[in-house]
Amino acid sequence: MSDVILLDGGMGQELVRRHNRPPTALWSNAVTLEQPDLIGQLHQEYIAAGADVITLNTYTATPYRLARDADIALLGPLHRAAINQALRAREQMANPSIRIAGCLPPLVASYQADVKLPTSTAQLEYEQLVALQAEAVDLFICETMESIAEAQVAAKCAKAVGKPVWVSFTVQDQPHDCQIGTLRSGEDLDTAIAAMTDLKVDGVLINCSTPEAINASWPKLKTFQGLFGAYGNAFQNVAALKPGGTVEALVTRHELDPKHYAQFALQWLKDGASIVGGCCEITPAHIRAIAQALGRVNAH
Repeated sequence: MSDVILLDGGMGQELVRRHNRPPTALWSNAVTLEQPDLIGQLHQEYIAAGADVITLNTYTATPYRLARDADIALLGPLHRAAINQALRAREQMANPSIRIAGCLPPLVASYQADVKLPTSTAQLEYEQLVALQAEAVDLFICETMESIAEAQVAAKCAKAVGKPVWVSFTVQDQPHDCQIGTLRSGEDLDTAIAAMTDLKVDGVLINCSTPEAINASWPKLKTFQGLFGAYGNAFQNVAALKPGGTVEALVTRHELDPKHYAQFALQWLKDGASIVGGCCEITPAHIRAIAQALGRVNAH
């Protein structure tokens, strides 16, 4: 499995722990401005654990969220600070092969497909994010996409600059939904994959869903004729997180430790995945467990 692409893990939850303050709606942005070295340190830990790709810490730094919860004037400074930390981490780890991924997240809220911006507004906001990130990144990940329309707008804006584009959907993970393989919008994953095929994106993934929900969606995901994979979370349930809310509403699955999460990731690789990693509550230790199982020499 030498061709496996190993992503990093979650940023926000780790920063909550390291920041030593109660989380706010934009807690990771606060860290970016107040304690940026924490972000650089976490990037370095993921690289040391074996990650091939680190993602910019800009998930909640969208124009809409900043205008709602903080100040839109922070958009540029937040992106510059996040980019500087990612570039510095790669330089300090003396590993130029590490790729930096731009982050194109949901513009309004995670997991809430019914809370969205008009298409024209969403396009303008994604174009802003792409313009801020394009020079510094090696690829873009449109992540935690809740609907096909959202993914299409984000992917089209990313593709306009000519860099690889991966689109990662979040799927329903309630127990009664786990066999359905549907997006948070209720749309079928098959339809989403067909739409991404039409756009000629380079990769399709599932993220920020339970490993069990990813497994249930796998027969549909593996039909994509390109790079595919997954990076799950370790939350019990995300239904309690509402727009503008904080992660204090969510409960961690402590049984999903590095060893057990790595077992899920290794199974995805056996089932054809090229890309695996982690999302919320997945730590450097989880990524290290995957890397060690793959025999990566840099997984200390």
